[in-house]
Amino acid sequence: MDAVGYGFPSDIKGPNGCGKTEVSCVWASPEGGQKIDIGKHIFCNRAVNMKNIVAVGFDMDYTLAQYKPETFESLAYNGTVKKLVANLGYPNELLDWSFDWTYMVRGLVLDKKRGNILKMDRHKYVKVAYHGFRLLSKDEKMATYGNTLVRDAFDEPDYALIDTLFSLAEAYLFAQLVDFKDNNPEKISEEKDYFCMYRDVRAAVDLCHRDGTLKQMVANDPKKYINEDNSIVPMLQMLRTSGFAVFLVTNSLWDYTNVVMNFLCGPPKPDGSSSLTLDWLKHFDVVISGSAKPKFFHDENRTNLFAVDTDSGMLINTDNGSPMAQVGGPSLELPDQMPDKSYKVFQGGNVGHLHKLLNVESSSQVLYVGDHIYGDILRSKKVLGWRTMLVVPELEKEVKLLWHLRDTRKQLMMLRSERDHIEDQIHHLKWSLQCDCLDAHEAKKAQSKLGSLEVQRERVRVTHQEAQKVFHEKFHKVWGQLMKTGYQNSRFAHQVERFACLYTSQVGNLGLYSPAKYYRPSEDFMPHEFDIFSL
Repeated sequence: MDAVGYGFPSDIKGPNGCGKTEVSCVWASPEGGQKIDIGKHIFCNRAVNMKNIVAVGFDMDYTLAQYKPETFESLAYNGTVKKLVANLGYPNELLDWSFDWTYMVRGLVLDKKRGNILKMDRHKYVKVAYHGFRLLSKDEKMATYGNTLVRDAFDEPDYALIDTLFSLAEAYLFAQLVDFKDNNPEKISEEKDYFCMYRDVRAAVDLCHRDGTLKQMVANDPKKYINEDNSIVPMLQMLRTSGFAVFLVTNSLWDYTNVVMNFLCGPPKPDGSSSLTLDWLKHFDVVISGSAKPKFFHDENRTNLFAVDTDSGMLINTDNGSPMAQVGGPSLELPDQMPDKSYKVFQGGNVGHLHKLLNVESSSQVLYVGDHIYGDILRSKKVLGWRTMLVVPELEKEVKLLWHLRDTRKQLMMLRSERDHIEDQIHHLKWSLQCDCLDAHEAKKAQSKLGSLEVQRERVRVTHQEAQKVFHEKFHKVWGQLMKTGYQNSRFAHQVERFACLYTSQVGNLGLYSPAKYYRPSEDFMPHEFDIFSL
């Protein structure tokens, strides 16, 4: 199924809005400061004054490096399937399965026990539910998630949150296994229920990571798996020229980080050589690899910080090899100094080490840009008070479609208002008939009008529902808008609103705005205000 089938303009590639990025006019260039394409806007939930920011940091995977879903996610999927068959005893026919990288979206929730995939609104009400790939009826959905005395929290361990682009492949594979077990119960052990199958999928994914298969494939041919983005280097240059300290914090180890950052920020190699240089490091003040986020964001995390010798990859103890105190002997005071200034690349450590390296006095002076709502944004915001910017590649396409369909959305609002008006008239007529306040003639007229209104209500209801279905399918055939579930914000949108000060579609969009910009949020509206101001 291609992206065009999902109602997207054919010139936009991929469900996450990531195509090859053209060179953008960085704000500091002579051509900069012009009108910014709506798909590249930076949207603001909480005010951020860049004049108060001292350091700007970035995650690497899925932030600076946007992976191609059609190649990288398929690579991850195929590797996981092979591990399920070879290591976990699943049938060989799984090897014939294929991966539709357009099917799943972020913000979904997997019900591990029931084998269901859910999309919820911001209040955690289930609005769309599938068992495997079978749509649950309204009655099935209500019986499972609606008729309970105690609201479910929809959290671990019974549920899995699909909040990263890397999780889409495992969600799709889980749905396939649910259907396979339902249709072929004799081919899957009775001991393996849906919960066990999900656990096996996660174990297979972890095996793929631990044996280095995925990253070795990417390192061998980064262009096949990572989108080129010519806006990154000008943006980094503008930030450093403006006086910001720029840092990188990634869970990837140094060897892989060096390969990816060479591809994104290294000098062009016209001869096609794959030799690595350290030229890209000039764009950063500090690089921390192997950070083990989100634990990294806890100052009490006692992980040692090592300097990385960039030539050999050797790790150097930042305590200068200070000996351990002997049992029963006097304790040793470790130096409170960071390593020699010549070291720029480190591994491990915690946020306290980073603050010292950057000479940051207050956590609110740091702006961190990442893609993971929990691993990057929630922890850094909630625990530290860093200012945060979430990268949502899918947003570019969603915003452009919203603009294109703005008149359709107005029509939907009018149809909804018309339904409410007709229902109010019906309720009033029924009340008048029930309380016997009408004479026989008036009652007959009211009964006739009631019948007419009920026919009209049904007609408007069907028109409204069909139009709304078509509208949502423009964004995605199965799950609709990323940021909406019906008329409510989706659970994913709610998380973005709560924890991301800023959000945008691509990391390079930061270079389209003044480095001294004061990002201000739009005014909040409550329903009583919205009804007044929309008149």
